[in-house]
Amino acid sequence: MLPWKHAFRALSVLLLTAAATLAPTASAQAETAGAAPSRGWNDFSCKPSAAHPRPVVLVHGTFGNSVDNWLALAPYLVDRGYCVYSLDYGQLPNVPFFHGLGPIDASAEQLDAYVDKVLAATGAAEADLVGHSQGGMMPRYYLKFLGGAEKVRALVGIAPDNHGTTLLGLTALLPHFPGAEDLLNENVPGLADQIAGSPFLAELNEGGDTVPGVTYTVIATRYDQVVTPYRSQFLAGDDVTNVLIQDKCALDLAEHVAIGTVDRVTFHEVANALDPAHATPTTCLSVIG
Repeated sequence: MLPWKHAFRALSVLLLTAAATLAPTASAQAETAGAAPSRGWNDFSCKPSAAHPRPVVLVHGTFGNSVDNWLALAPYLVDRGYCVYSLDYGQLPNVPFFHGLGPIDASAEQLDAYVDKVLAATGAAEADLVGHSQGGMMPRYYLKFLGGAEKVRALVGIAPDNHGTTLLGLTALLPHFPGAEDLLNENVPGLADQIAGSPFLAELNEGGDTVPGVTYTVIATRYDQVVTPYRSQFLAGDDVTNVLIQDKCALDLAEHVAIGTVDRVTFHEVANALDPAHATPTTCLSVIG
C-alpha cells in the first residue's frame, strides 16, 4: 500500500472519530430503529392542543437515530404538552442504528415525507422542527428547496453546522491526500457535505441563510469541539435568534453531544423558541423543573 494511503487511513479514522461525537453511542440498540420507545412520543394518535397547536419533529444528528438522540428532550417536550415525533434519515446499506450518513439533499427529501405524514396524522397546518447538529442544518435545505417553508413555522437548531465544520482543522488536511475527498464522497456523502466549503453548503447558503415565513433559533456552546468554529453555526436574518448558552449560564460546560442530548439549559431555550409568547428567562437555575 502506498504511504499516502496509510496516512489517509489514519486521517479517516480521526475524521470519523470526531464526527462520531455528533451523536451519542447507540444505547438503544435493542429498540427498533424506526420507532421511538413508548415514552409518549411518536404517538400518531396525538392531537395538538390549543396551547401547542403545532407538532414538533425532532431531527437527529450524524451517527444518530430517532431514539438515542432524544431520550431526554422528547419526554421533556411531551411533559409540556407537545405532540412530538422523531424520524430516522440518511441511512446507508448494512449500517444499522448509525444514520445521517447519506447525501443530505436526499435526507431532506426523507424529512419532507415525514413532515407530511405528521401533518396528515395530527391535522395541523404547520409543524415545528428541532434538530441537533446535521439535524439542525439539513432542514434548511427542505425549507429552501423542497417547499418546507409552507409547512414549517419554526426551526430550532442545536449546535447546527450551518456553514460546515473544520473539525478543529482536520478537514484542511484532506487536499494533501490525493483521492481522499472522492473516497469520502463515495462512502459517506453525509460527512463530505458537512465539510466547510463543500458544494452542498455553497448551494444551501447562496443568497442568504433563511427563507421568509420561518423563524430560526440557533443554540450553540462555546465548547463545541465538532462544529468548529462554533460561531459558524449562527445564522443571519431578520427572523433569527442566535443563542450562546454560556450567555445564559456561564457555568454550563456542555459540549457538542451534551448540548443536544442532556443539557437542561438548552432544553429551556428550546421550549422558549417553540412558545415565545410564554418564554421565561433562561438561567443556571431554570434547569430545575
